[in-house]
Amino acid sequence: MDTNRLPLQKNKSYLSNQLTKIKLKQIKRHWQLYLIVMLPLLYLLIFKYIPMYGALIAFKDFNAVDGILGSPWAGWKHFEAFFTAPNFWPIVNNTLLLGVYGLLVGFPAPIILALALNEIRNGIFKKSVQMITFAPYFISTVVVVSMIILFTSPRLGIFNHLFEFMGFQQVDFMGIPQYFSHIFVWSDVWQNVGYGAVIYLAALSGVNPQLYEAARVDGATRLQKIIHIDLPSIMPTVVILLILNVGQFMKLGFEKIYLMQNNLNLSASEVLQTYVFKVGIEGANFSFASAVGLFNSVINLILLLLANYLAKRVSESSLW
Repeated sequence: MDTNRLPLQKNKSYLSNQLTKIKLKQIKRHWQLYLIVMLPLLYLLIFKYIPMYGALIAFKDFNAVDGILGSPWAGWKHFEAFFTAPNFWPIVNNTLLLGVYGLLVGFPAPIILALALNEIRNGIFKKSVQMITFAPYFISTVVVVSMIILFTSPRLGIFNHLFEFMGFQQVDFMGIPQYFSHIFVWSDVWQNVGYGAVIYLAALSGVNPQLYEAARVDGATRLQKIIHIDLPSIMPTVVILLILNVGQFMKLGFEKIYLMQNNLNLSASEVLQTYVFKVGIEGANFSFASAVGLFNSVINLILLLLANYLAKRVSESSLW
């Protein structure tokens, strides 16, 4: 053994021990902060990571008597059954359509609202608009769907009363498959646009006021200030939220879609989440439903990684 390395190893060991003692002192001094951080970490561990063990069900012929480990292996049997099912492409197409539609409409809507509110100088009017747009976020999904069904009812709905008043025929909006995606996406925008705008308003509040003063001196219009000052200032926030939204691209609101479904619009409203519920819970085919759910999760993960990679290449902002 090289005796020249012994002092160096001792120094490294000594430094390592000293760093450990310093870290322990910091933890002891600020234990309240570490306790606060520990709670969400425990939540993620218990409710997000430990349940991943259940993904084994997708590769087994699961039965409750033998349990997950005792059930026989089935390999890719359930995935093949789903991919070859006659309703595979209709369900995937419906999921992709609602995901793309919701992303194209729902993502820029809070940005536009935040930019518009940032230009309002009347404090009372600005706060009123914020309250009106933010309030629907606190309405439960069941109540929102009940409102949608009442408003679009052929006999009692306010929309059909307006159509009748203008001389048009009544329309069963919830019974026409072509209208389902529009009703779902735009009602979702109405409910969440105010909540989403709060994040961008917080980012806009950090813009240096001297930039606005310089733009005013240069004679810039409001639109030019938005393009050259506001948008570049909130762009890191926009990129991060876009990556997160793309990562949940196929994770649609199950409760809302399930409550809005009926026999007439089922061809347009059946998505992966509702299909998993019907097959897994109602049909008690747990292995097949787990395979469908795992397929959905893998697609979301791939989209998240791809979006983060493209964001890193195009801009300076990314999740990692």
